[in-house]
Amino acid sequence: MDGELFPRERALVAPGAVHAPGWLDEPGQRRLLDACRDWARPPAGLRTVRTPGGGTMTARQVCLGWHWYPYAYARTAVDGDGTPVKPFPAWLRELGRRAVADTLGPGPAEAAAYDIALINFYDGDARMGMHRDADERSDAPVVSLSLGDTCVFRFGNTETRTRPWSDVELRSGDLFVFGGPSRLAYHGVPRVLPGTAPAGLGLSGRLNVTLRVSGFPAAT
Repeated sequence: MDGELFPRERALVAPGAVHAPGWLDEPGQRRLLDACRDWARPPAGLRTVRTPGGGTMTARQVCLGWHWYPYAYARTAVDGDGTPVKPFPAWLRELGRRAVADTLGPGPAEAAAYDIALINFYDGDARMGMHRDADERSDAPVVSLSLGDTCVFRFGNTETRTRPWSDVELRSGDLFVFGGPSRLAYHGVPRVLPGTAPAGLGLSGRLNVTLRVSGFPAAT
């Protein structure tokens, strides 16, 4: 937010979980947004995710590298148009490694061979319930980048969806990384604040770009 009295400071939210405000500068945000718009187009584009119980997620999603669906991964958009998932770009892998090195240090970054991106789009009414990112075989840190509207990000514990948790305000350009003892912490988005995106970004709503390491065998 321009003109605020005190700059937002980097914070250790939990062991292995770091919030880095404003980590991605304005040109970086625009580049990532342009890429997200390309990835959202068919084939294997932005879709509504349906849960096994018949419900739907309010945040819409597109995947890179591996296609996530509740609660597994595939190489095709099995719950969408059935086409091959879009490739995971090398520049995005390097961005993820740089994010981990900057927050958790060079050691965790060395093992962070990112090959999955889940891009979630939230309009003003979208939410994300408390969940764990537990469908991967790797315990490499999760990297989360925010674009557009501010949200309340709820970061909990590894045992239960209930308290204790911390509510963190994530704005456009913010980075949140969680690994180590917090890698399987429950987390969610209880609220998005419509109309809070930077005016120059040209985005209505919130995009969250989440990078993960699958740990799956390489395709042959």
